[in-house]
Amino acid sequence: MKRGNWRASGTDRQRQHSQSQWRSRHRPLHDEQEYSSESTAGDAGSSTAASSAPELPGFYFDPEKNRYFRLLPGHNNCNPLTKEGLQKKEEEKKRSALLAEDDGPRKKAPRTGLNSALLLQKRHLGLLPPSSYSRLIHEVKVSGMQRHRLEVQSSNSTSPNTDNFHLIVADSACERVFTVNDVSHGGCKYGIMNFHGYRKGSLSVEMCDNLYFTNRKVNSVCWASVTHTDSHVLLCLVGISQTPGCVSLLPASLFSNFNPDQPGMLCSFKISTAWSCAWCLNPQADKTFSTGQFLTPCLYAFLHYAVILAHVFLLYAPVLFNGCRSGEIFSIDLRQRDRGRSHGWKTSRFFQESAITSIQLLQDENYLLAADMLGKIKLWDIRVKRSVKQYEGHHNEYAYLPIHVNEPEGLLLAVGQDCYTRLWSLHDSSLLRTIPSPHPAGKDSIPNVVFSSQLGGSRGLPGLLMAVRHDLYYYSYNKDYQDGLTLEGQC
Repeated sequence: MKRGNWRASGTDRQRQHSQSQWRSRHRPLHDEQEYSSESTAGDAGSSTAASSAPELPGFYFDPEKNRYFRLLPGHNNCNPLTKEGLQKKEEEKKRSALLAEDDGPRKKAPRTGLNSALLLQKRHLGLLPPSSYSRLIHEVKVSGMQRHRLEVQSSNSTSPNTDNFHLIVADSACERVFTVNDVSHGGCKYGIMNFHGYRKGSLSVEMCDNLYFTNRKVNSVCWASVTHTDSHVLLCLVGISQTPGCVSLLPASLFSNFNPDQPGMLCSFKISTAWSCAWCLNPQADKTFSTGQFLTPCLYAFLHYAVILAHVFLLYAPVLFNGCRSGEIFSIDLRQRDRGRSHGWKTSRFFQESAITSIQLLQDENYLLAADMLGKIKLWDIRVKRSVKQYEGHHNEYAYLPIHVNEPEGLLLAVGQDCYTRLWSLHDSSLLRTIPSPHPAGKDSIPNVVFSSQLGGSRGLPGLLMAVRHDLYYYSYNKDYQDGLTLEGQC
């Protein structure tokens, strides 16, 4: 009996000892509770502990505090520590660090040993062709662009803009920028920004007085040449309630501060779903545009029931390239309407791995750039239907994001879902620069950009225009750039 009692008590002592060890390792924590790891070293020791700290399910190890914190599922005020919140905190810390580095006076050159003086010397010695010199000098300049904030002014009001930018689209000469802003009570307002003051080494922006408002959201915008180059603006409006979506063609003269006789809306087409739009500049298909799933009424012979998210017309032939949600890219020759609904009218057809968000043609229209929702940007040779280049680093998971090509400067630009603006060399697909957003990343704060070597027209300034939330920024080539002038001080 005594022997049995001795065994029982020994078992109890072993069980209590094991339970105490388990509690010391895994004791539960409340929201404000924390316990330290075994390491008691200083900063150097904390980094070592961070790398050697075991990963415990349901706990987060903070390397700065050298402690574990409890994680609970869900998003509520009682439990601020979630994986999503911690990931967002790390991303914000990284963005702040990159933004501080980006605002510094010195920036990393895109290629080792590449600078303006060396390129100029090679050009004088005849070692560098003019086209290569121009491309490389742009690479040097974009790597050193400095950020400046612009105030959008109006002739009858100096109050700052308080509505978030939704879209900005420049005309073919980058003289004007059409803007779409989300208004707080729902819907959008849109107008045209003009540039001033660039002859004095500065850039200022004036918004037209007669802004237009709509209770609908705007999906896409492009410039249209009806009476002359960039004479109109084509907008895709989302349907609401019992009102179907539509495509509106508006004269650009509507948005002028100096035109007292303002014409009304030119025309509007009812379309159930319009994701994007493109205008044809080929004279064989004059005044033709494409939008959403359908073409203009005269081209209904080419009805295609896949969801089309992007399209672009060739300049030298009446051919339309379409990018679909399925990842398919196919072309339509508008001269072959007699083929009906069969797939015979698809003159070219190839695929990417995910939904196509943007397609752009190069000046040599045998090459096409396409971006998808996996973050892949590829350059396709249309003749052989093969990808010949890929531009790495773009981030996208599900957003409808455009890409921008500036072929004379040899640059490709894209804004990712992570709110970083990236610039690549179009020539060899190398990543030249990654620009962090001036605002914290978010679904409603993805930047919209316009890049040109002549912002404001033929005598304009080179650089990048970035719209983030309700702010407008200008990234200038010139390090001695002066802040924009007021309207009274403009030339």
